[in-house]
Amino acid sequence: MATRLASTLLALLACCHCAAQLTIEECYAKARDNYPTAKQYGLIDKAEAYNISNAAKGYLPQIALAAQATYQSDVTKLPFDESLLAPMGISIPTLSKDQYKVTLDMSQTIWDGGGIRARQKATRAGAEAERRQTDVSLYRLRARVNQLFFGILLIEAQIEQNGLLQGVLQRNCKRTEAYIGGGVASDADLDALSVELLKARQDEAQLKHSRRAYAAMLGQLTGIDIADSTRLARPEAATAGAATVPGRPELALYEAQMGSLRAENEGVTAGLMPRLSLFATGGYGKPGLNMLEDRFRLYGVAGIRLQWNIGSLYTMRDSRRRIAADMERVENSRRAFLLDTRMEATGQRETIRRLEDQIGYDDEIIRLRRNVRLASEAKMAGGTIDGTDLARDIDAEQQAIKAKMVHEIELLEAFYNLKYVMNN
Repeated sequence: MATRLASTLLALLACCHCAAQLTIEECYAKARDNYPTAKQYGLIDKAEAYNISNAAKGYLPQIALAAQATYQSDVTKLPFDESLLAPMGISIPTLSKDQYKVTLDMSQTIWDGGGIRARQKATRAGAEAERRQTDVSLYRLRARVNQLFFGILLIEAQIEQNGLLQGVLQRNCKRTEAYIGGGVASDADLDALSVELLKARQDEAQLKHSRRAYAAMLGQLTGIDIADSTRLARPEAATAGAATVPGRPELALYEAQMGSLRAENEGVTAGLMPRLSLFATGGYGKPGLNMLEDRFRLYGVAGIRLQWNIGSLYTMRDSRRRIAADMERVENSRRAFLLDTRMEATGQRETIRRLEDQIGYDDEIIRLRRNVRLASEAKMAGGTIDGTDLARDIDAEQQAIKAKMVHEIELLEAFYNLKYVMNN
C-alpha cells in the first residue's frame, strides 16, 4: 500500500513538472541573475567602501621618517675676526662641513577646506553612476529575451499548425486512395497531395531545428535548461499604459551622472580653501637646532600650520566651465533619449493598432478559405477537380491560419516591446 502511494505521488509530481511552463517574467529574472554584468554590483560596493575609507584616512595623523647626510662647501661663521677674542680666552667653535640628521615628522589635519568630504561625496556619486549604468546594461537584456521568447512561441505555433495541416492532408490522401478505387481520382491526384504532405513534414523538421536553436540561445542567456518538452507560457496581451514619460533606468543614470558632476564641482570649491593642521618634528642630528654646537643632539619642533595654495585659482574657471559643459552634454543626452523613446513608443502603439486590425480580418479570411477547401473536397469526391487544385486550396487555408498566428504572436511581442520601452 505504501509503495503504491509513493508511486502515485511520484507520478503526480512528474505530471506537475511536465505541466510546468516557463513564463517571460521568469526569463527576465533569470537572465538578469545569470548575466556576468550582475556581479558588478558587488564589485562597485567594495570599490566604493575602499575609496571612502581611504579618503577618511586623511583625518588620521600623517607620519614620515627621513634621513639625510650632506657635505657643504661652507658653514656659518661669525662676521668678525676671531683672533681678537683669543686674548680674552674666548674660543668660537667651527662647524663641520659634513652634517647628518634623522627626523620623524607628524602632521594632523584640523580643517582641510572640505576636501575629504568632497572626495567621499564624489566617490559615492561615481559609484551610484556605475550602478545605474549596470542597471541599464541589465535592463537591455529584456529586449533580447523578448526576441528569443516570442520567436520560440511563433515557432511552436507554426509547429502546432503544421500538425493540423498534416492531419488534413493525411485525411485527404486516404480519401483519394478510396476515390482511386472507385475510379473518381487518379494516381496523379494522390501524388499531388502526397507531395504537399512531404513538404509539411519537411517544414516540421526545419521548424523543430529552429526551435532548438532559439531555445539553446535563450537557455544560455537565462541559465535555464530548455528542453524540447519545455513549454513557454503565452503571456497575456496587456497595454503598457498611456504614460508619456518612460520609467527607464537610463533616466536614473542621467541623474546619477549629474550628481557625480555636482560632486566634482564641490571638489573644485574645496580645492580653493586653505588647510589648517598641527605638526611636530622630532630629530637627531649634527648639528641640532643650535647651529653653533657641532655635535649630535636630539631636538624637536611643534606648531600649527596654515597653507593656502592659490594655484587652484588659475584652473578654477576652466574646471567649472568644463563641468558645466559636461552637465549640458548629459542633459542633451537625456532629452534625446526621451524624444527617441517617445517616438519608439508611438511606433509600437501604431504597430499594435495595425495588428489588431489585421487579426480582425484574419478570422473572416480563414472562414472563407475553409469554405473553399471544404467545397474543393466535395468536388474532389465528385471528380470535378484534381488533387492539385485541392492541394492549392488546402495550402491557401493553411496560409491564412498561419498569417493569423503570426499576427497574434507579433501583437503579443509588440505589447511587450511597448512595456520594455516604457518600463511599466
